Amino acid sequence: MTADLALAAKRNEARLGDRLSAAGGVEILCADLSEPLSEPLAALIRRALLDHRVVVIRDQALSKQQQHDFTLNFGELENHVARHSDGRYGIVHSVTNLDQEGNPTDALDIRGNYFWHTDKSYHAVPSLMTMLHAVELPPAGGDTQFANMVLAYRALPDTMKSRLATLRAIHSWETSRLQSGSKPATEEEKRERPPVSHPIVRTHPETGEKALYIGNHAGSIEGFDESEGRALLAELLTHATRPDFIYTHHWRPGDLVMWDNRALLHRALANYDMGQHRRVLHRTVVRGTAPY
Repeated sequence: MTADLALAAKRNEARLGDRLSAAGGVEILCADLSEPLSEPLAALIRRALLDHRVVVIRDQALSKQQQHDFTLNFGELENHVARHSDGRYGIVHSVTNLDQEGNPTDALDIRGNYFWHTDKSYHAVPSLMTMLHAVELPPAGGDTQFANMVLAYRALPDTMKSRLATLRAIHSWETSRLQSGSKPATEEEKRERPPVSHPIVRTHPETGEKALYIGNHAGSIEGFDESEGRALLAELLTHATRPDFIYTHHWRPGDLVMWDNRALLHRALANYDMGQHRRVLHRTVVRGTAPY
């Protein structure tokens, strides 16, 4: 953070910046998240998240403890799914392209982050919000894309909206692994996280807006044969990820990006030399509510 921004932050001059795209995203300027969050700033961030889906706060230098404390302002922190002895997978864990020796690699066992998804939709109670803090970045690339599912739903023909109104999709971690070409889920992992059913069109619990609730974790539709269900989900995903529904975030060092999983899909882009350059982001997730 520059000296001018730091001074503005100390004066509690945080404010909304420019909208980042027609599909969503907004900056909050002159905020220092390493300090305890004031209620006016917390309210500004909450409102921005509802209005813009993605909130970007630049030039932060947060320890894991500081990110943990900041995240608590928005709800209960959620444990992560991956079961590792690796200490990077604590409640504030590192999203990286590093192997066990700390070297960059493109030989990743788990690749689901590179497919359109909404976090933990394979849980009966999926995530509300996710935030990432950029710690190390490649010289270029390594972007994250967000697709606005509220806009995607609004753009559907009325006939499709009627068709989807009562349909439910089956989400599972096993399906996500298979569809992303990742290391298959073990039998123990399948038992721990059995498939769950969610409405294909969910209602946002705070805004009342309707949004598509699909993505790589969804593999079938209740009452449909397998091929028919997959075809409809693929059709919806193609529609929902049109360029006019997408905001692409080009990371800068120190970015803190937070987003509303109830209204978005997202994915990372492997648009850099993963075997040569380090990409490290710290991640926290806020527990949500069951979709309806």
